Amino acid sequence: MTRKKIIFVIVEGPSDETALGVILNKIYDSNSVYIHIIHGDITTKNGVSSDNILSKIRAEITGYAKSNHYNKSDFKGIIHIIDMDGAYIPDANIIENTSMTGTVYSLTSIITSNKSNIIKRNRQKTANINKICTSSTVWDIPYKVFYMSCNLDHVLYDKINSTDAEKKLDSRKFAKQYKENVQEFLSFISESDFSVKMSYKESWDFIKKDLHSLERHTNFGNCFSETKR
Repeated sequence: MTRKKIIFVIVEGPSDETALGVILNKIYDSNSVYIHIIHGDITTKNGVSSDNILSKIRAEITGYAKSNHYNKSDFKGIIHIIDMDGAYIPDANIIENTSMTGTVYSLTSIITSNKSNIIKRNRQKTANINKICTSSTVWDIPYKVFYMSCNLDHVLYDKINSTDAEKKLDSRKFAKQYKENVQEFLSFISESDFSVKMSYKESWDFIKKDLHSLERHTNFGNCFSETKR
């Protein structure tokens, strides 16, 4: 019997795994799906730059491979899912309000107590995204990165500023809704009004323009037309 190939899926947090893990395992039933949680946004982590982000991602994969006695030939592909967080919006749409705590996103602005920090974060994030969205392999394994804008909760549940408790609850509801309805999920992610129905490259050109990285958009539908075999 042929050994199943591994599809290595990188997500930012445990609620992302809850929402998508079971569904992806059903879609890729001829392969072995492993959901790898980064625990944060690798594109904005301290010390991560466009010069080293690919090596950082590679380290996540090789670390998993080494601990499980896998070789690169055991992997079929890498799927990386990231939040856009309004990274490409003009600085003018970042509004400072020193009386508030935290950061609040809308379809047209980011409101924060420290504008300069968000500008700095966006510079780092866009430089790193520009690098990875044009990279086709990591560790000689086919690699694609897909976006959820403004974030995963926005795309999947139409909520843009969810609390951790809401993320946990909504991810469980989402998984329950679609785990036995794979075709319905594929239609939802590929054919909704927020689905970016363009080629992979065109979808990345689109999300970088205007306020699209704050608005509700995803190119994740491309994953199933270009990654699944």
